[in-house]
Amino acid sequence: MNKIGFFRSVSLKLVVVYILLLIIALLLIGVFFTNSLENQLIQNKRDSLDSNMLWLKQSLAQEFEEERSPTDPTLEEDIADLLKTYSNGERTKIQVIDIQRQLVGTSELGEQDSIGARVTDNNIIQAITNNGFAVPSETKPNIVIDEDTGDRTLRSYYNIEGTDSNGESELLGLIYVRTSIEDVYEQLKSTNLIFLRATFIALIFAAILGILIARAITKPIKEMQRQARVMATGDFSKRVNVYGEDEIGQLARTFNHMNDELRQAHMRTEGERRKLSSVLSHMSDGVIATDRNGAITLMNAPAESLIGRSADEVRGQFLIEVLNLNEKIVDITEIQETGSIIIDMSDDDQYLLLRCNFSIVQDEYEQISGFITVISDVTEQEQIEQERREFVSNVSHELRTPLTTMRSYLEALTDGAWKDESIAPHFLDVTQQETDRMIRLVNDLLQLSRMDSSNYTMEWERVNFVDFFHHVIDRFEMNKREDIHFERYLPKEEAFISIDKDKIMQVLDNIISNAIKYSPDGGTIRFRLRKDSQKLLVSISDEGMGIAYEKLDKIFERFYRTDKARTRKLGGTGLGLAIAKDLVEAHHGVIWAESKEGRGTTVLFTIPLNRKRGEVR
Repeated sequence: MNKIGFFRSVSLKLVVVYILLLIIALLLIGVFFTNSLENQLIQNKRDSLDSNMLWLKQSLAQEFEEERSPTDPTLEEDIADLLKTYSNGERTKIQVIDIQRQLVGTSELGEQDSIGARVTDNNIIQAITNNGFAVPSETKPNIVIDEDTGDRTLRSYYNIEGTDSNGESELLGLIYVRTSIEDVYEQLKSTNLIFLRATFIALIFAAILGILIARAITKPIKEMQRQARVMATGDFSKRVNVYGEDEIGQLARTFNHMNDELRQAHMRTEGERRKLSSVLSHMSDGVIATDRNGAITLMNAPAESLIGRSADEVRGQFLIEVLNLNEKIVDITEIQETGSIIIDMSDDDQYLLLRCNFSIVQDEYEQISGFITVISDVTEQEQIEQERREFVSNVSHELRTPLTTMRSYLEALTDGAWKDESIAPHFLDVTQQETDRMIRLVNDLLQLSRMDSSNYTMEWERVNFVDFFHHVIDRFEMNKREDIHFERYLPKEEAFISIDKDKIMQVLDNIISNAIKYSPDGGTIRFRLRKDSQKLLVSISDEGMGIAYEKLDKIFERFYRTDKARTRKLGGTGLGLAIAKDLVEAHHGVIWAESKEGRGTTVLFTIPLNRKRGEVR
């Protein structure tokens, strides 16, 4: 966030408002003061004029009433002398008019020729009526502009009064006075200049004081602003200072309280986020989150591993395209109706089936805000399910074959074949063989079931495996066909190891039995044993028909036969090598086969010399 300069800050606005209010107040005060001062100065001017005119009125009244001889100065001359005496250098014009509206005296030198002439000034004429003067003794002065000088002048009229023979007051004439008041406005101008200077100085001090006050007011706000920026980064450790108990102080307290609440909420949210992150990271299933349009926003590590792409690579891409769901889903909104889909992500190197479970995410208005997809690897489950189906089918088939054979022979015996001594023993012998075969099959199935459920224990014994192996071979050598030869390549030194003798003996029995079954007439079976620092390696080779390379891994599967017809003929159940594989793995060993078609087969397995500590299986 950019820093706010002073000219865009609240401080400037407060200062401007403060100065504007001060200017308005000073303007109002200035207007009131100027008007009052102007009125007062003009009133003082008028009072001074009235005082001076009082003496002049009395002197002119005496001149108007004085009896004059032919040798005495005329009225006009005496009035001229009085006006000269009154003249004090001020810009004042005085005219004396008698009751016949004739000018009998003037203070203006340029108007001396007009003495004796009738006055034409409308203002003077209006002041005189047919009955004499209609104005009071002192008329209210008014201000006019002098046409000659352009000065503002104060105009006033004064009556000249005398006493008649009856002792009553009579009007003798009129004094018309017009005096300049420019000195008043000069004084007012000087006063206004002083006021303006004082106002300017006051505004400067007010601006400085306003800035200080504004900064004092906005300082807590700026601190809260800085703290808000810090809080936006997730740091709630700092607090703002409280400078008072006013509104800003209360705001600071509320801000600190909000900071505490946000810190607690942030801690709770962060805790929940860490829990969710831990769950997403450690769960075996993959999780993909999208927005309402189906664009990927989040993907955990298991999901990356399952689909073979990183979260950064697919972020922003559409889920339908990433999971190759275009053929099954056209629009992302169809997911809520689909619920679950199994997709094939197999390639040339790996067979992989994924189950995708979809759910929607709604906001507080119950509008779809996104989708959650949980991805599970169901390859093993599908394989197990397929194996289960195949196992049930194989068991059914393996049981149906001997049962069908037994039923056929028993029906023949029931129909009277038992009376035929040439065939009855053969029928009974076949029935006995099929019964024994079913018993072996059931026993093998029970043993596989126990091993699958781990419902068995290992009876560990430390034995010399060389002697043990010789003992097992000796058992078969006594009962083998005469045209089968055994060759032993076992070391002379002892090889002690901890094993479950019965279970390893069953492993060897199953492998040797298969070798004998598939060995041709005159064939040789070779037994080898090698020991290194970590394990024993046992191998049993025959010279049978061999197994194709692509089928070698399958011979350890249940009910798998390379030649089904021959295996059944020889009485095999197809479970011997599957049982051997489980028993070897129970010893933490490995079993495998090597073969070439037409050249025989070698079955090998290893057993670790050191059993894992604490093993009780």
